[in-house]
Amino acid sequence: MTDALLPAAPQPLEKEGHCYFRKGCNPLAQTGRSKLQNQRAALNQKILKAMRMRTGAENLLKAATNQKVREQVRLELSFLNSDLQMLKEELEGLNISVGVYQNTEEAFTIPLIPLGLKETKDVDFSVALKDFILEHYSEDSYLYENEIADLMDLRQACRTPSRNEAGVELLMSYFLQLGFVESRFFPPTRQMGILFTWYDSLTGVPVSQQNLLLEKASILFNIGALYTQIGTRCNRQTEAGLESTVDSFQRAAGVLNYLKETFTHTPSYDMSPAMLSVLVKMMLAQAQESTFEKVCLPGLQNEFFLLVKVAQEAAKVGEVYRQLHAAMNQEPVKENIPYSWASLACVKAHHYEALAHYFTATLLIDHQRKSHLCRAVTHHEESMREASLCKKLRNIEVLQEVLSAARQRSQLKYSQLREDDDLLNLTDAPDIVSKTEREVEIILPQFSKVTVTDFFQKLGPLSVFSANKRWTAPRSIHFTAEEGDLGFTLRGNSPVQVHFLDPYCSAAEAGTKEGDYIVAIQDVDCKWLTLSEVMKMLKSFGQNDIEMKVVSLLDATSSMHSKCATYSVGMQKTYSMICLGVDVDDKTDKTKKVSKKLSFLSWGTNKNRQKSASTLCLPSVGVAMPPVKKKLSSPFSLLNTDSSLY
Repeated sequence: MTDALLPAAPQPLEKEGHCYFRKGCNPLAQTGRSKLQNQRAALNQKILKAMRMRTGAENLLKAATNQKVREQVRLELSFLNSDLQMLKEELEGLNISVGVYQNTEEAFTIPLIPLGLKETKDVDFSVALKDFILEHYSEDSYLYENEIADLMDLRQACRTPSRNEAGVELLMSYFLQLGFVESRFFPPTRQMGILFTWYDSLTGVPVSQQNLLLEKASILFNIGALYTQIGTRCNRQTEAGLESTVDSFQRAAGVLNYLKETFTHTPSYDMSPAMLSVLVKMMLAQAQESTFEKVCLPGLQNEFFLLVKVAQEAAKVGEVYRQLHAAMNQEPVKENIPYSWASLACVKAHHYEALAHYFTATLLIDHQRKSHLCRAVTHHEESMREASLCKKLRNIEVLQEVLSAARQRSQLKYSQLREDDDLLNLTDAPDIVSKTEREVEIILPQFSKVTVTDFFQKLGPLSVFSANKRWTAPRSIHFTAEEGDLGFTLRGNSPVQVHFLDPYCSAAEAGTKEGDYIVAIQDVDCKWLTLSEVMKMLKSFGQNDIEMKVVSLLDATSSMHSKCATYSVGMQKTYSMICLGVDVDDKTDKTKKVSKKLSFLSWGTNKNRQKSASTLCLPSVGVAMPPVKKKLSSPFSLLNTDSSLY
């Protein structure tokens, strides 16, 4: 039916310094899935071009006053709308190209629906991160070129993940790494100037945003999509393969449900709460379908209780697909869900309800046997009619073969009983009570099983050296230990703080302040050293001169959320912002005063904007920078309440 090819084998672990990470599949490998994904990327570009042309024509129509020009523009708009509709139908065809994702050993099984991976554009982290390291952390940015390159390589690999657990681990690793990157480089008070662009997997509409939450949400979606592709690839002719299929679709439902509950204001249609709810239902329905196949796998014997069990399992599958079809036809998802998906859900609902009545008729010996067969034939004919109405489903040969064979089997039994045509046979057969021995459920993503090392751990412990905290530039302190007494004690662990400072000691006179963090001793980085290690190093100098670098954490003030604008082609612009200005009066004893709230139209001229990349310089000692009070969550607390700005 299709030239489905196995994906390229996952690349071996590569050593880069002291960290290991997996590479994605070779993007040039000509597998069936890679060809399909390349077609999706090309279609996304065509849709973007068509939408831009349509937007230009609409603007011209609004501005034109000449009647002939307006008529010509209307004609052009009709052509553009037709072209755009054809492109979206072509994208729908890719979304229903289920044969490419199925296992090549399968025969005579109804195909399952996988999700395609979201496509994205290249992102260059280097300029923005280097500037931030120099400005915020007061360190030489060239020392972190390898770490930035590793981050960009990891993102590039995530665009072509292998269709197995290694691919899932790769995507999860990048998702967890984004937690570190967000805490290190994305303060809530400013935009970093890094534009993330992702294409809607269902409509092809691009969404661009400078918020890292778009990147995290899109990676989560692709994790769920990859699980669906793993599930469809499993061999459904074996018990182990069916168990893997059920597990994969349950995990896909868990990731998509996690995405829905965590990112509440997604600017992309395929990640809207309503659409994600439907996708979760679809994943659970396919898991339930695989459970039914597992029950039938050993073969069916004419045993009463076994036939009852199979009939109830089939009724359960028909019920969940009927509910899925109803959800797909509700607003607002009705306009964006592929028509072929909704048609296939309806086909499966009728097909499995027909099987429920067929197995029920098989175990009965009275007059109700014929009535159940009659309902089975009716449902089979309805499923075939629904499949014939959809052009995409008509082209799936194995689907047509399965539906036709099931109908012929029911019709054969029904025709054998037509001779006993009495009035009792006119009684309508009751519905089959749905029941299953295994209720499928959502399996939440298990990020804790993936071990990730912060690429930028050289910057120091994240609890102190993060984007939401401000401190002075490193100060060099030259002092000596008088008679073995440093003149201060230490506290804390990684980094160590100066505590109980003698105001008359050599260190205090050199500029040390109580509460300072020790970041280096004699050019040896101390940010990750424990208290005992730092103390041992200081005492090792004896009476000799000691050079120590310290930083002082600035006073914390309330964080200010900057403008957060999201632009999506074909979608309305949305702005989420809290504009508060905080002025510090040096003449008063450090009392803080909240300035007048900025108006909506004045956000673009905020005087507190950060310096541009061309004017970056090391912060001066003693110059107070506005710190941030609000703490970013730990990288392992992956998603926080800031998603309300997304």
